[in-house]
Amino acid sequence: MLNLLIKYAQSSGLVSEPGFNSKDVRWAIVCNANGQYQGITELGDTQQKRNPGQEFRKCPELSQPEMMRGGEGCRHFLVDNAEVVALYGDKANDPKVIAKHDYFVNLLREASKIMPELNAMAEMLITPEVLSKIQEDLKEKKARPTENITFAVLYREPMYLVDDEAWHDWWRNFRQVLSEKRQVKEKSEANTFMRCLASGEMVKPVPTHPKIKGLSDVGGLSMGTALVSFDKDSFCSYGLTQSENAAVSEEIASSYRTGLNHLIEHHSRRLAGAKVVHWYAGKVPPESDPINILEKGLSFLDDFSDTDTEEREAQNRAQQLLESLRTGKLADLADYSYYALTLSGASGRVMIRDWMEGRFEELAVNIANWFEDLKIIRRDGDGLAKPPKFMAVLGGLVRDLKDLPAPLVTKMWRVAVKNEPIPQQALSCALARVKVDVIKDEPANHARIGLIKAYHLRKKGGDQMKPYLNEEHPHPAYHCGRLMAVLADLQYSALGDVGAGVVQRYYAAASTTPALVLGRLTRTSQFHLNKLEGGLAYWYEGRIAPIWGRIKDCLPKTLTLEEQSLFALGYYQQKAAKKGNVVENSQNITKEDKDE
Repeated sequence: MLNLLIKYAQSSGLVSEPGFNSKDVRWAIVCNANGQYQGITELGDTQQKRNPGQEFRKCPELSQPEMMRGGEGCRHFLVDNAEVVALYGDKANDPKVIAKHDYFVNLLREASKIMPELNAMAEMLITPEVLSKIQEDLKEKKARPTENITFAVLYREPMYLVDDEAWHDWWRNFRQVLSEKRQVKEKSEANTFMRCLASGEMVKPVPTHPKIKGLSDVGGLSMGTALVSFDKDSFCSYGLTQSENAAVSEEIASSYRTGLNHLIEHHSRRLAGAKVVHWYAGKVPPESDPINILEKGLSFLDDFSDTDTEEREAQNRAQQLLESLRTGKLADLADYSYYALTLSGASGRVMIRDWMEGRFEELAVNIANWFEDLKIIRRDGDGLAKPPKFMAVLGGLVRDLKDLPAPLVTKMWRVAVKNEPIPQQALSCALARVKVDVIKDEPANHARIGLIKAYHLRKKGGDQMKPYLNEEHPHPAYHCGRLMAVLADLQYSALGDVGAGVVQRYYAAASTTPALVLGRLTRTSQFHLNKLEGGLAYWYEGRIAPIWGRIKDCLPKTLTLEEQSLFALGYYQQKAAKKGNVVENSQNITKEDKDE
């Protein structure tokens, strides 16, 4: 996995040199060519509500051990937060913050030997009048103390000093000085070099691995979370200390960190308490990315059609992608590999919850199958429901997304991507929510019902699981659900809205112990039939009798969890099939039909 992350960083042209990292910077302190302060400029998309700022690909950065070796107040160079750079915020008078500010200014002074512009920046930050003006401008623009600031010189256009390569060699030398200060235990020369896990070469292992960012919303730390960490004796072996237990060079560690950080920032999606990142062994356009289709669910621009503006449903989009692979339209993508990593944070460490890889064409097939298996009739009976987004399927399992257990999320992601059977836990959750909807008389959730159908389809296969009503279904539990739906409609046709009707009072019992309930409800239905006009009563009798014919003498005493889900599916599909058709069908029944 580390090797693949390194290849991704290299193929994407990401800067992975130790001591450098990309950073988002929202503000720039601007001065003119004479070093006079000109104001504060907001960077990035200023129209965005939560503007992260502008990304600078190669910013100076120190690791935590390097900052400790740098001494009191040691900070980064050229780019830092507003609190440190401008003593801005509630902690401006804190001695620790002042020490960091002074260290930052001293770095600017030292680097001014090779970049004279930095001396003017340092002077601005120690001149009380100018510093006060900077603070006022930041406050007026509603900047936050934690947001990053850098510097720009105003010529015809602003020149951002962090983009100038003149400071790079100075920075490398500065880090080298810090490295020489490192105190190491006495070891033989042979033991100072180890085999790198990623490259296979003999290297001097980095003492601590760099932090991974972007996981603070799924249990990680805002300052970064360690992917590789050995801070306890129980994690160490053979007398090795810290990251010698997983030896990689500083360059390799920086490369995999850069690759993973970029994936989390640009190619990740949050799934409840986890994040999924994915990438490919080559460049895949967003419109041809099966995982994007899985995530977004509904509409994509279909560039495989004659018109580039036609929007197709996700299922059609997935099928078009698969067809293009098979016919050679996208032959260059067919042999690509895909990689998917599910991550979360816990106790300062990155938790790898799942790892998947395979061929691109296999992924396209699995995503197409996912949408095919979820196909279900609309609750109004008017065609098929639109294919749901992946998160809509997960949302159908619980009352609130925050209630989703992370292991179930990880498993469901694997189910969709790898075409695996749906876990019984997901079926149980979906069934519980279906019962709530039915009893509360709330509209049925298409994704929830589709998942129940997909569970049985992936477990048993065959033609018995259809999107529409299947009057030939072999299991009596399915027909028990159908019977419940017809009896409920019959009561409504005879009595209208009676509040707590047949469904509210008996659905839960009928779906678990149908033998105790359905016979009695069928006998009671005779009173409802007597209240209807002949044609409608005859129509209902023509629906109830065939259903009992399918059940025959096999009316179950109790239903298992899977059988209860068949009951729910039969109930839903029968209701959907009848929507809007009761009166129409009853009017088509003639006197001759009744005589027959």
